[in-house]
Amino acid sequence: MWRVATCYPSTNQAGAQPMTEQANPEAPIQALTSNALFEHVYDRLKAMAGNQLRQQERSPTLNTTMLVHELYMRIGQTPQFSDPAQFFAYAARAMRHLLLDRSRARMSEKGGGLSFRVEMPNQHADETIAIESAQEAMALSAALDQLEAIDARAARVVELRYFAGLSHEQVAQTLKLTRRTIDRDWRFARAFLQATLSQEGVDTGVTDSRSE
Repeated sequence: MWRVATCYPSTNQAGAQPMTEQANPEAPIQALTSNALFEHVYDRLKAMAGNQLRQQERSPTLNTTMLVHELYMRIGQTPQFSDPAQFFAYAARAMRHLLLDRSRARMSEKGGGLSFRVEMPNQHADETIAIESAQEAMALSAALDQLEAIDARAARVVELRYFAGLSHEQVAQTLKLTRRTIDRDWRFARAFLQATLSQEGVDTGVTDSRSE
């Protein structure tokens, strides 16, 4: 059930919770506490994202699913994580924060456009989200914040699907819920995000409400 990166080739590379400990990326992962563990995952993804983008000379594209699944192969099976579900829960949230932080940094610069394209692939090509600008990334994060205020569980489903690339079955395992519940949350979340983003004039590809 937890086969990883079978659909994606391997490469060499809002609402944040307060973090009170500084994580050293080189520290043994087994020694990290929960907040520092989140920072460790965040820092590893940030470094890997930089490597992925530097290897692409033309039209650099950041593939979030590929990064998360590659990181799982590196550290996801260490004793610090009780099971794959715990790793992907951390990684999905860390990837969301990473994209938001990069977007905020770009918005503070003149122009505010992303210097790369972001893709959040799923098993179905028509469920891939493509982000072309910092404004789009921030609009998606804001819409997720609104969704979280209404239905926190549905927001977690979206994070795990889009930012970690998990299947519906894997999301159900991660959240310890039935597949039927995940399908229902997914339909609601996608409809909510489509409506919210449409009001902002943003089209990232959140249009298809089908389940797997």
